[in-house]
Amino acid sequence: MENSNLDIWLSGAVAVVIVDFLVYPFDTLKTRIQSPNYNTVYKDPATNTIRKNVLFRGLYQGVFSVVLSTIPASGAFFTTYENVKATLNKSKKSQSHSLPTPLINALSSSVAESVSCLLLTPAEVIKQNAQVINNASTNTGAKKRGGGSVTLQVMRRFTSQPWKLWSGYSALLGRNLPFTGLNFPIFEFVKGELIKYRRQGQRHRSDPGSCGSSAGGQGRGIERGQGRGGEPVFERAVLTGIAASISGSIASVVTTPIDVVKTRMMLAASGEGSGSGVGSEVKQAERGAWSVGKEIFRNEGVRGLFRGGAIRVVWTAMSLSIYLSIYEGGRFYLEKKRKESKAS
Repeated sequence: MENSNLDIWLSGAVAVVIVDFLVYPFDTLKTRIQSPNYNTVYKDPATNTIRKNVLFRGLYQGVFSVVLSTIPASGAFFTTYENVKATLNKSKKSQSHSLPTPLINALSSSVAESVSCLLLTPAEVIKQNAQVINNASTNTGAKKRGGGSVTLQVMRRFTSQPWKLWSGYSALLGRNLPFTGLNFPIFEFVKGELIKYRRQGQRHRSDPGSCGSSAGGQGRGIERGQGRGGEPVFERAVLTGIAASISGSIASVVTTPIDVVKTRMMLAASGEGSGSGVGSEVKQAERGAWSVGKEIFRNEGVRGLFRGGAIRVVWTAMSLSIYLSIYEGGRFYLEKKRKESKAS
């Protein structure tokens, strides 16, 4: 691995701040659609139409709590991911019975996600409660619940029980581990294939008689961080973005039911899940993810478990594409600059 940990942290920090501000409104809409209060607060019962002035109000509520937490969480994730992957790849070379590359990527991303979620869970709880705080009760009294920023209003609810900020860690990890474990092997494979295809095309144009027999070796070299000079930084970032949008779309569809359960548990942590008329929704913060999932299925069916799935696929594909392309481009740019400074 040619990048330093500082390269990884800087690239991840820049990427996550840009993405947070660009796609946060989509995340807010997804949270509100998945909220147990959706049919009573965000839709007019008389006409069964969406209350656009309520659903689309305050789409950036809670954004700063996310930015402040995702910077260290992103750095922790990618530092862990790159180092674990490099360690496993080294052991792969020295053993006759080595782990397959997709499994290495899945294991590396799962370990990294477990570390990242410890930092991310409190901010996720604050964020999702802030996203619905002005709309979870009556419109006339919603803004009189303490004044100040909605993030501070949410944080006041946890002053007597701060440990509840980690409510939903198991659900967040339960969603992110399958998502990450599925996303990164697909992402690394698609990215490697795109780069391999691109390099084959370049060789054919420069040497029409070439059969491209070494392409497979180059594709494997990409996984090990070798052969990075084959394409410009911008081109590599674009290829990374395409691969990320494909892998993110697939992983988000599969994990949407877990995401719905996670959202319900985190909203219930501060009482925002109450008042929905859905059984014992208010108790969800103290219950397990499996129990919450069964209740959602019993009351709302399969459709309830996939609520907000369409917007989540769009939001995930967009955010991952931007995020990983900026991260990858940033790593390559910083590595290039360091090499140039050493050469001079």
